Amino acid sequence: MSPNLLSDMPFLDHLEELRLRLIKSVSAVLVFGIAAFVFSEQIMNFLSKPVEKVYFMAPTEAFMVQIKISLLVGVLIAAPILIYQLWMFILPGLYEKEVKLVFPIVLASSVFFYGGGAFCLFYVIPIAMRFLMQFGGENLDPLISVSEYFVFVTRMVLAFAIVFELPVVSFFLGRVGLLTSKMLGKGRRYAAIIILLMSAILTPPDIFSQVALGVPLYLLYELSILIVYLTGRREPKRGKDKDAEKKDRDDDPYAG
Repeated sequence: MSPNLLSDMPFLDHLEELRLRLIKSVSAVLVFGIAAFVFSEQIMNFLSKPVEKVYFMAPTEAFMVQIKISLLVGVLIAAPILIYQLWMFILPGLYEKEVKLVFPIVLASSVFFYGGGAFCLFYVIPIAMRFLMQFGGENLDPLISVSEYFVFVTRMVLAFAIVFELPVVSFFLGRVGLLTSKMLGKGRRYAAIIILLMSAILTPPDIFSQVALGVPLYLLYELSILIVYLTGRREPKRGKDKDAEKKDRDDDPYAG
């Protein structure tokens, strides 16, 4: 096995590898999505629990929502396969010692993906709906479109599931030497701005949803700093003179 196989793979072979990985990923989503469609009514009833009732405004709206929900469930169930296919595509570009990280990372990525989705579905969305519904007051009754509601749920669940991957991605980049805790520590102020922008883009246009995503994402950023600090690639040890000790203090993302 060569140190880095990516340079040994012709460009057309790399494209063919990408095509095969995409076919396997799409096939997995479709298979699980079709299976989920059989239980789509039960899934819709489960997802709509945070609200009293949702309504469909057009003859085809409920049917189309069932298809969309089935595809969402297909993506969620197939997530470990999708993550595995992604890392298998990246695999030829890794060094031999880095290949050993792939399977633990696939497992951790799946755990964080499901953890983010579950946190959103069982905690954030019920609180968000109670918070948003109270603005109707006594004279306004909510009339929630089924399609609008499930767009809201889908965007929120996928957004949380994806951003919860940050510690895993940071761990991998730190292990391969592309990211350091010093870089993350110095980038806190920029990260806060990016997190605000991401929260505004990924969530519906209400302040609660944006805060509900932004706060966990920033905490995950701080967790990523700690993970990279503890597990990232380190320079070889050397004699500790004054300059070396000063550099170590400068490199510490938690230094005052």
